[in-house]
Amino acid sequence: MERLKIVFMGTPEFAVGILDTIYQNNYDIVGVITAPDKPAGRGQKVKFSAVKEYAMEKELRLLQPVNLKDESFLEELKSLEANLQVVVAFRMLPEAVWRMPKLGTFNLHASLLPQYRGAAPINWAVINGEVRTGVTTFFIDEKIDTGAMILREETAIGENETAGELHDRLMELGQGTVLKTLKLIETGKAETTIQNETEDIKTAYKLNKDNCKIDWSKPGREIHNLVRGLSPYPAAWCFVNDNGQEWNVKVYETTFEETKVSEAAGSIISGKKEIKVAVKDGYLHIKSLQFPGKKKMTAQELLNGMQFSGEAKVL
Repeated sequence: MERLKIVFMGTPEFAVGILDTIYQNNYDIVGVITAPDKPAGRGQKVKFSAVKEYAMEKELRLLQPVNLKDESFLEELKSLEANLQVVVAFRMLPEAVWRMPKLGTFNLHASLLPQYRGAAPINWAVINGEVRTGVTTFFIDEKIDTGAMILREETAIGENETAGELHDRLMELGQGTVLKTLKLIETGKAETTIQNETEDIKTAYKLNKDNCKIDWSKPGREIHNLVRGLSPYPAAWCFVNDNGQEWNVKVYETTFEETKVSEAAGSIISGKKEIKVAVKDGYLHIKSLQFPGKKKMTAQELLNGMQFSGEAKVL
């Protein structure tokens, strides 16, 4: 059995859950690498990554390189004398980095590879209406999420489960999968499987303003899946138009009612407690949303202070 000396690389909260599991199981973490600090929010205050916050709390050796190919960073990384690197939700590594440790560099990815390679696998699995997903550990190679797989663990996706809820479950599933992977590597029993390249591979594209916008011409179930796949962050959005005013509105929670409709697609129907939007195959009931400059609120909370006219519509 070879004693592991681990460098961990990651940035968001999802990575913290995995790092904490490695730490709590008494593995030797010789270094943590995360993104440089950057200003965020309206006040542009400098914000630390979730992984940096954790590393500081546990007094772990921390590196925040701007350029992963920089010679001074590579020398510092080499000086840590790690024999294994673990990567979770970080960025693409240059060959000089992933080839450095004797036992290799493995990544935990939040999908059942080869499906949903890319930046937002949890979101896209929900958006596309998948009923199963999971996590995969694999050794990194020169491409993105294409390396030889070590372990895959599956889980079902609930019919109305949001990306946020699935994120938390996959983080927990990933914790156990990473521990199993570490045990296999330290005992020399890790066996790998090459990823199959098939025509039906779906990609987890980076989320942006365009692919988060609701297209109200689509079937209701697809719109509902988009909303839950982007909740709570970054959130699906659309324009709401009423009485000559237009707002950019975020939609966080919906339910879909499949039925015949008489209203034009995009029409808003509201009462004292309910907001629904007509789509071509039914109604999308808006449960929570956020108008610009306002806090996130339920439909009823919004309707306590605002009423829509009969001409209101979404765009």
